[in-house]
This record gives sequence, structure tokens and C-alpha cells, in this order.
Amino acid sequence: MAKRKRLDDSPCPVARAVDLVGDRWCLLIIRDAFDGVRRFGAFQASLGIARNILADRLRTLEQAGILETVPASDGSAYQDYVLTPRGESLFPLLVAMRQWGEEQLFAKGEAHSTLVERSSGKPVARLLPTRGDGEPLAAADTCVIKLPASAASPSKQ
Repeated sequence: MAKRKRLDDSPCPVARAVDLVGDRWCLLIIRDAFDGVRRFGAFQASLGIARNILADRLRTLEQAGILETVPASDGSAYQDYVLTPRGESLFPLLVAMRQWGEEQLFAKGEAHSTLVERSSGKPVARLLPTRGDGEPLAAADTCVIKLPASAASPSKQ
């Protein structure tokens, strides 16, 4: 199997993010952590993932500062996996993916889980990029200012 190219030194923020959390198991582990899953066995049961793969992804997310282990909340000898502030900052990403999936991957009227505000029970409002004045911002209204090739990879000079 060919070794995958690492992107953790890329000048592109999307590439760096995908390098870290773009793996399907990592994203589903993070999703489950937001849903309150905290134990290794609970992650495994929820995801149907092999133990070795789960252990690897949990280790990766821990090393990246997205999850941390803490003593089990029930006082047992187990440890819980909890989101760190860095991990919790991924919430808008998961909401955007959820909303895209709801809009693009389900037939009209097809049942699916729904993200709601805990206090009101109302569905979470659609996430949209906005201008500084709060008006919606379309992709065509933006551009990426890329770094010159010489600045993009100083370690390769």
C-alpha cells in the first residue's frame, strides 16, 4: 500500500485540516464525542470499528489536542475521552457537513436525524458564510490569496 503524503506543513488550511480530521473514522469519532460518547467500548459499539483502528484514531485525535483522556466520570478505573476546546471548535464544521448531507444526500421527505437546540427543540439554523455586515457570502464573492511558491515551502528550500 502506498504511503499517503502528509499535508501537515501545507500552506493551505484546508489541506492541513483534512490531513488531521479528514479521515472518516476521525470525523465519526468527533461526531460521537459531541453526542456524548466517552468510552472506548461505546465508540466501538456506535461505529462498528475494529479495535486497532479505533485505538489508532483516538491516539491521533489525542496527539492533535482534539480529545483528551480524563478519569472516568463514574469513578471506575476506566478513562473517558472528552473533547478539548480545540475539539469543540470543530462543531461548526460538523454542523456544516450535517446540513450539506441533509440537503444533498436525502430524498425529499426521507427521514434522518435532526440537530436541534437543546433549550427550544427547534432545528439549528442553516450555517452560511457572511460578509462583515452579516449579509450572505457566495463562493463567487471570495478568492484565496495563495503564497508564492518560495514562501509556501520554506522547509524545502
